[in-house]
Order: sequence, then structure tokens, then C-alpha cells
Amino acid sequence: MSDPDGLRSSGPVHGLALAAEVAAVALRELWAHRLRSLVTLTLLMLGVFALVVMGALLNGVISQVRAGFRGMCWNGALVLRPRSTRTPVEQKRFLQSTGLSLADLPRLTAPDPRVLAFLPRARKRADLRVPGGVLRVSVTGNAAAYLPAMHRRIAAGRGLTEVDQRRHNSVAVLGSFLAARVLGGADPVGREILLDGAPFRVVGVLAPLLVFNEDMWLDANGVLVPLEAFADRLDPRRGLTSMVVKLRAARDLEDVSALMLARARQAHRGIEDVEVKNLDAASVRIRAGFQHEMRGWKRVLFSLAGIVLLVGGVGVLSAMLISCADRRFEIGLRKALGASDREILGQFLLEAAVLSTLGALAGTCAGAAACAAFSSRFTCGLTLDPLWLATAWAVALALGLGFGLYPALRAMRVSPMEAMR
Repeated sequence: MSDPDGLRSSGPVHGLALAAEVAAVALRELWAHRLRSLVTLTLLMLGVFALVVMGALLNGVISQVRAGFRGMCWNGALVLRPRSTRTPVEQKRFLQSTGLSLADLPRLTAPDPRVLAFLPRARKRADLRVPGGVLRVSVTGNAAAYLPAMHRRIAAGRGLTEVDQRRHNSVAVLGSFLAARVLGGADPVGREILLDGAPFRVVGVLAPLLVFNEDMWLDANGVLVPLEAFADRLDPRRGLTSMVVKLRAARDLEDVSALMLARARQAHRGIEDVEVKNLDAASVRIRAGFQHEMRGWKRVLFSLAGIVLLVGGVGVLSAMLISCADRRFEIGLRKALGASDREILGQFLLEAAVLSTLGALAGTCAGAAACAAFSSRFTCGLTLDPLWLATAWAVALALGLGFGLYPALRAMRVSPMEAMR
């Protein structure tokens, strides 16, 4: 150590010079005891690395799930669907009704200023003839407004149109997963497929979907056709599976639900064989459940990272205690030359901070490299979050200073006479 008396001028210059000198000494100590330093830095690095990567992954998952909730398009929506019977009396009454069908649409879809779109649909399982055999798939008859209203993008070709509905065209849009599984890399647009023996011409392929509910899964793995063509060629009953009603404002959900039930009751001669499901409320419940699960995962994952960092802090404690024991003569000499207890304490705390900073820096670089290397393999991506970086550095420094305090206090209390014997 150089004579501190040369640095004993007052003011910030003295503080900066002393800090630079202590940092240089700390780096020399690290280099002089490379194996011990490597073990300590590795533990700190792993803790910071875990925090950085897990923070990036969790943020990516949360962002992707939020995008998935938006893609579900359940905000401000309700669905009208057949109601199951609860009693033998209801079962007999329901036999007097044909249930939801295309014949109900003129009454059910009467214009209302509060409604953005009516989206009736029918669904069934059908045999799709493919090279080498027959594949059982889900076929959904939809209105032309379904794809834009539910944010289903087209990757190739086009979607279903009003013209297809009016002319009862036998056209189909394939889900992205189904197109990849059946036709591989070949372009299916323009090809003819057979659904239960009925020919349909493929006019488009959906873009890949993030699957968050059953409807999204069926769209991605099935075939979408015009509702009228579905009724003509695949379902002589001309029934409806459900009808989604998209509203302009979520505040009208209760009033429009009552309106739709009244319309269905009139269409079915007073028989209440349909029910309304509030998709907006269901979305809120699902989102609350997801957030609860994410909080649980955060606690588990960050506890693991915290344990690693805690072990790294113990490593800092061990390294600083050994350093204090090895440098007793140096500490005594500094005190004999006039160094105060406060300066000795600051010296060892600063050395612990240097050790923690190097570990945090190594962990951050390793975490950034891992995120960049593996980001493309995750659907949600791995993007560094400045908040998690700041948290990782703050935790590492706090642990370093906390575990470095005891060795610093021991060094501060060293007697110059005993140390220099």
C-alpha cells in the first residue's frame, strides 16, 4: 500500500484517489488468489445470470400471454349457445324446439346499434382425404366477418368473403397447423380437398396462432368454410353450434345478453333452450388465474436464484476473511502511518463491492449472451429488461456489502502493535 498521508488532503479529490487505490488493491488481490476469486465470482455470476435470464423469460411469457388474450378477442363479447337440459320436464320441452339453426338468424341478427358484429358458426368432425389415407378434422362454418372480427390473419391466399356467403361457394381456409401437417411445405391455395366426400377449393391459409383456448386450437388445426356451404354440403340439419356477439362497448353486455335471450325465446316459441356466456368475464377470470400462477412461479424461480446469490455472498465473506487474515501486517502498517478505523472499514467494504461488481458484470454478460443465443428458440423471445438488470446488480452489491461488513469490522479493530509483531 502507498503511504496514505499523501492522500490526506480534504475534499472529494482525497475520496476519489483513495477509492481508486483501494479498487486497484482489490483487483491485485483477486489476481494474486485466482482460484479463490474464481470460485467466489462464479457463484455470484450464476446468481445474477439466473436472475437476468429468468427475468427475460418471464417477461417474454407475460407479454406473449397478454398478446394471446388480445388475440382471443373476448373483450366486449358474449356467446349464445344451446343449453343442456336439467330436468326430465325440460328434456321434453326442448324436443319441441329445433334448437339454434340458420332459420333463427333473421331474428337473432336484427341490427342493434350496440352490436359490432354477429358471428354465427356451426362445427362438426369430418373426414379429410389426404395422400395415404383419411384424416379426421374439425370443420367450422363461419360468417365472412369472423376472421377480421376475431383477428385471424391470412398467411397465404385470401379469407372468406361476403360473395362466398351469398353464392354458397364451396371454398375453404386451412388452419396453419393443419396445412403444415397435411401438405408440408407445399402451397395448398388452389387445391381441391374432400370433406366427407364433398369437394372444397382451398382459397387461403391462416397465419400461425398462439393457442390460448379451444376455438383458437380448432381454427389452427381445422378447416373454415362459409356457413351456407357448410349447411348445404355437410349438415342437412342446418344447425348452429353457437353465435358470438361482439359489442361496441363492454358496458352493454348485460343489456344485450337479455336482448339475445329474448330473441332466442321468441324464435323458439317461448322455449328457453339457449344460454348466454359472458366471454369478457371469463377472460377476466382466466387472466386472474394466469397472474396468480405467474406470481407463484416468480417466487419459486427467484428463490432459487436468491439461494445461489446467497451462497455467493458466503463466498465473499470467506474470501474477505481470508484476505483480512493474510493482510494483518499491511493493516497494522497503515494504521501506524495514520489511517483511521473509518478508512480501513471503507477499504474492505470497497474491496467487497469490487468483488460483487465483477461477479454481477460477468453474470450480466453471460445472461445477455444466453438471451441473444437462445431467443429465437422461444416463442415468447428473451429480451433483457433494465429493471431486472438493476435488481440483479442491486441484490449482488447488497449481498457483497452485507457479507463484507463483518471482515471489514474485524480489519478495522486490528491493533497496529499486535499486527506488526
